[in-house]
Amino acid sequence: MNTETVRPAVTELRLSAFKTHRGVTLPLTRLTLLSGESGSGKSSALQAYEILARLGSGESLARAVGEVAGSPAACVPAGARPDAQGRRGFRIGCTVDGPAGPVSLDLAVQAEPELRIVGERLTGGGETLLSTALTDPDRPTVQAAWHTAGATPVTRAPLPDDRLGTSLLPLRVAGKTAGQRLVLAAAEQVVVALRSAFVCDPRPEVMRGAGTGGTGGAGLDGACGAEGAGGAGRGAEVRRSGREAGLRGGPGKPGGAGGAPGAWGPRKRKGSSGEAGGWARDTEGARAEGRLRSSCDNLPAVLERTSQECARRHAVLVAAVREACAGPVEGLRAVPRQAGGTGESPADAAAPAGLVGTAGPRAGVAGVRAVLDRGELGELPVEQLGDGELRFLALALVLLTGPEVLAMDPVGEVPSAHQQMTVMADGMDRCMDPRQARELVSLALRMTDRGHVRLLGTVRDPSVAEGLPGVQVLHLGV
Repeated sequence: MNTETVRPAVTELRLSAFKTHRGVTLPLTRLTLLSGESGSGKSSALQAYEILARLGSGESLARAVGEVAGSPAACVPAGARPDAQGRRGFRIGCTVDGPAGPVSLDLAVQAEPELRIVGERLTGGGETLLSTALTDPDRPTVQAAWHTAGATPVTRAPLPDDRLGTSLLPLRVAGKTAGQRLVLAAAEQVVVALRSAFVCDPRPEVMRGAGTGGTGGAGLDGACGAEGAGGAGRGAEVRRSGREAGLRGGPGKPGGAGGAPGAWGPRKRKGSSGEAGGWARDTEGARAEGRLRSSCDNLPAVLERTSQECARRHAVLVAAVREACAGPVEGLRAVPRQAGGTGESPADAAAPAGLVGTAGPRAGVAGVRAVLDRGELGELPVEQLGDGELRFLALALVLLTGPEVLAMDPVGEVPSAHQQMTVMADGMDRCMDPRQARELVSLALRMTDRGHVRLLGTVRDPSVAEGLPGVQVLHLGV
């Protein structure tokens, strides 16, 4: 295997016991679309991936599950009965391919009566590299054993039961023996792949609210008519606040600053006020950097940045939008919002340059708004586009950018050339007509063929991918 060119990527998602899934294994390629009837578990599969990704980023189990699924009980397989001690849980896992070869990670999570990781196994190279088990229910720890292959075959130590042990290994393993170096290489590979995920859920209502100076917070559950965002908790934009306004950082020791009190549960774990890290960034920092958030509510500011950074990439975006939008499209750009202009609120006038609808520290500085150049028809603010057109624009922008433009937290210690971003888009074709959806899938195929980005999405109509080589469609519930 050429370890210089292979980028870590999740190539298999295992839903051993999660929500509606039991014993399900999903092979993932560069472009995988999940289809199926309503209730077949399309959104649940993406939620399992997101939980793993958040844990890989160093988030606590309580925060990862709460942000994604709403409650631990929501992840328990339907019909699962508690044991004699009243315990129920779920099991998920994945395989990550990369320079260290295929590495498998499997988790057993107790959801009731108390949320905790009760078992974790990391395997690769024919070895069990890490295994954890709950030995004392009264302690907030699991007993871990990792491969050493030195004077002693394994090293044993306690690890917190609300963190992914794999993400903590770089802090615990010295790397002196060949076995330890194998453990470190496998752990790094898994963490790099999981942290390279970006959940994209463009919300037309929020995007329009930002574009007109409104709050954009109302009516999220009614997006695009009767079709919801899918999955437990998807309609509640406030649950995205953990990613968009929380802490930034990678795998680390529990007990950092800023977490929610009591996250360790009733057993009063040490460091209970902390989060080790996660996808989330400081809100002001993300705004200043012009990074696109999951809901794409700050699209005008990001568009202003990307159009200046790479004219070629911007031209590809304009060409794609031209194919998806009704009427002529000769250009797409961010223009200054005139102070006191139509649709501007006092908050707009006080917003930092590049932001719309968000109060900022520099009073009197106008923000920007995104407009389409319609040629002889003049300019059209993007907030006046249809829901499908807005979602297409946002998703196309994500596919044409990279981690440095998105509000995500990739591993900074690993060169970007050795990382591969995975975009997760639940309801990828939501609000779009078949022509728009096929154009978006075609664009995704061109981008994933370059090897820098992968896509895992769900679609209502799998026919949008017919005849497109390189697109894998998995039909759930069949």
